[in-house]
Amino acid sequence: MAHILVIANETVASQTLLDAVRAEAGGDDRVTVIAPVNEPNQGYVVYEDTRRASAGRRLEKTLKALREAGVATQGFVVETGPVQAAKDALVQLEPAIDEIVVATHGVERSGWMRRDVVGDIGRIAGVPVKHVVVEPSDDGETNVLVIANQTVVSDELLNRIRERAAKSPASFLIVAPQSDDEEHKDADRRLRRALTELRGEGIDAHGQVVHPDPYTAARQVVNDERVDEIIVSTFPGERSGWLRRDLIQRLRKDTGLPVEHVVAPS
Repeated sequence: MAHILVIANETVASQTLLDAVRAEAGGDDRVTVIAPVNEPNQGYVVYEDTRRASAGRRLEKTLKALREAGVATQGFVVETGPVQAAKDALVQLEPAIDEIVVATHGVERSGWMRRDVVGDIGRIAGVPVKHVVVEPSDDGETNVLVIANQTVVSDELLNRIRERAAKSPASFLIVAPQSDDEEHKDADRRLRRALTELRGEGIDAHGQVVHPDPYTAARQVVNDERVDEIIVSTFPGERSGWLRRDLIQRLRKDTGLPVEHVVAPS
C-alpha cells in the first residue's frame, strides 16, 4: 500500500488533478490532499477566514470525487506555504509518504511556479515528486482582483462584482490601498462593510488593506497569486489621483491582464 501526498490549492478541484491522482492510486493506496492557504507577503489586514473557506470548499469537492472513485482519501486545509506544508506532512503523516503530486497552473499564471515551489519540494522530499499542470479552462473558477479604497462600498462597484459573479464562477480579492492622509481604521471599516455585504449574498470575496500606492499593491498581488482579471474602481477623473497617474493603462500594459474601470460618482 502506497501513501500519496497531493499539494494543491486553487487547482485542487480540477479534473486534470483528479485524473492524475486516480491514475497514480491503486485500489489499496491512500491519498492525503493538503491545500495550503499562505498569507500574502503584503498587507496590513488579511481576511484569512474567507481564503480558508474557499480552499475548504474546493478540497471537499475533490475528496468527494476521489472517494466516489474508490480511493481512500483524507484532506486538510493548512495555514502555511506549500513547501512548509510538504515538510510537515513528510514528518507527521502516517504511514510514510511514498510519492508527492504537486498541482499548479502554468508558469504564466502560477505564483508557485514563479517561486519554483515544485523544485523546492523536490529538493526536500526524498521521494518522487510529480508535477501536474492545470490549464485555465479546467479549474472552473476565475480569480478577480478588485482595487478600490474610498469607492469600495459604492453601488457601482458592488453591482459590478455581483454581475461578474453571476456570469461565471469567480473568487474576488479586494485590495484597499490606504491613502496617506487617512487612518487605517477608515479603510478597514469600508472594506469590512463591502465584504460583509458580498459574502452575505454568497459571493466568494476576501480582502486586505494594502500598500497606499495602488499600482504597487496590484503588482504585488499579481506576483504573489494567480489573477485572471482586474477591476479598478475610482472617482471621476477630476477627483481621482489614481487616474491622474494613469493607473488603468499602466496595469493593462504591465500585467497583460484585462483591466475594467468602474467609476463611482463623487
